Amino acid sequence: DHDEYVIKLVDDYIPNIYTNPMYIQRLKNKEGDAKEREFLKQKIQSAMWLVEAIQQRRATLEKVTRAIIQHQRAFLDHGPEHFTPLKMQQIADDVGVHVTTVSRAVDDKWVQTPRGVFPLKRFFGGGTTTSSGEEIAYEQIKRKLLEIIEKEDKANPCSDDDLVKQLQAAGYPVARRTVTKYRKLLKIPSSRQRR
Repeated sequence: DHDEYVIKLVDDYIPNIYTNPMYIQRLKNKEGDAKEREFLKQKIQSAMWLVEAIQQRRATLEKVTRAIIQHQRAFLDHGPEHFTPLKMQQIADDVGVHVTTVSRAVDDKWVQTPRGVFPLKRFFGGGTTTSSGEEIAYEQIKRKLLEIIEKEDKANPCSDDDLVKQLQAAGYPVARRTVTKYRKLLKIPSSRQRR
């Protein structure tokens, strides 16, 4: 049985938000000016809403992160070849929120994991279907691409068309434009430049 991952938001540097007790006392003072008390009541209510909204946001981020970790458990335990195709809609369904809430929650958020520090968005990504009908994540295709290029004949490097053929032979049905895109993303020069 695996140990569970602990989800902890690093927000120690964020100051506590609270309502000044002096204003609450003034609001409670029945002899005070009615107009002032009405004004204070509105402002304190706004402040309480803000505090509640921040707490709700933290709770959502925690739930979303927990759901992502559950989906990508194999990747965290065993490495990149175990990365699972994951869509934001799946997390939204798990958490019971709208997909735009998930998108906003993960935006510009990073997570420290045993595999390194990643943007939360990195855990999402479509997949492609293998010849046997199994879904594989793009991360796996990237790894296979790197593997093929590492083993290529350095005097006669593989063209993108060759890479497509080799990937397809290995059971990864990808288009040439996809291979070119990944090659560029991985900062691998073209076959002509690799000679």
